Amino acid sequence: MWEYTEKVKEHFFNPHNVGEIKNPSAKAEVGSLSCGDALYLTLKIDEKTNIIQDAKFMSFGCGSAIASSSILTDMIIGKTVDEAKKITNQDIADELGGLPRQKMHCSVMGYEALEKAIANYLGEQEPEEHTHDEGELICTCFQVTDATIARVVRENNITEVEDVTNFCKAVGGCGTCRTEVEDIIKQVQAEMALEKQQGNGSSATVANIPSPRLEKPKVLTNLQKIKLIEETIESDIRPGLMADGGNIELIDVVGNQILVKLQGACSSCPSASATIKHGVEVRLKEI
Repeated sequence: MWEYTEKVKEHFFNPHNVGEIKNPSAKAEVGSLSCGDALYLTLKIDEKTNIIQDAKFMSFGCGSAIASSSILTDMIIGKTVDEAKKITNQDIADELGGLPRQKMHCSVMGYEALEKAIANYLGEQEPEEHTHDEGELICTCFQVTDATIARVVRENNITEVEDVTNFCKAVGGCGTCRTEVEDIIKQVQAEMALEKQQGNGSSATVANIPSPRLEKPKVLTNLQKIKLIEETIESDIRPGLMADGGNIELIDVVGNQILVKLQGACSSCPSASATIKHGVEVRLKEI
């Protein structure tokens, strides 16, 4: 069970600045209704002073998404555009007294909406949402590139795959990209360690050596097979489902047939069959 601060609860149950500004100076829409998270932000800005006079939002998502959007509008009203540009997703989370790591992507969505709205006001090219940074596509389920993953790891000093999922949803679907994400984390952490050493005047170098995978025995007993399936579900599949309010239960293993059941939000999701076929099934076939 996730722990929420009183401020998160306050902004969820009594959100501020809900709605839409008519004829806004700036507007932005991020996220996707089909993915369960979407935010529409509108701003009224004094063109002479560049001060944000009003901000309103409409959000489709969980309580953390609503609270993040609500606190963001409070934070930017009265600030100049230049001041608002300096706000980060971590600032949003900090203003709420913190968010569970599994819900940090909600603050990222607020940050992206603000970034996009300001670009809209300034007449600049609106930035792509950070799940669409240029680079090699790593997570096909959520369209996350290696550049996005590397940026998220660097900005938040991430060392665990689960935290990458929390911030940008990569590995949150079928989980087949987990090894690639682990390699990116190791590479970025190695680069950061080297930069820190160089900053301290050290000439030491850092090598990035991927850990070799353990070879699985060619023939498994039924108990070994069940244990391997349970471990794969626990490490590669369950975290992504839980990030979206769902879960999965292993029902039985009959020969080469694995029976599972989706739970929570995933059980009633319109994409449940796709999650099983293209996510769970693909990952379990690899073991």
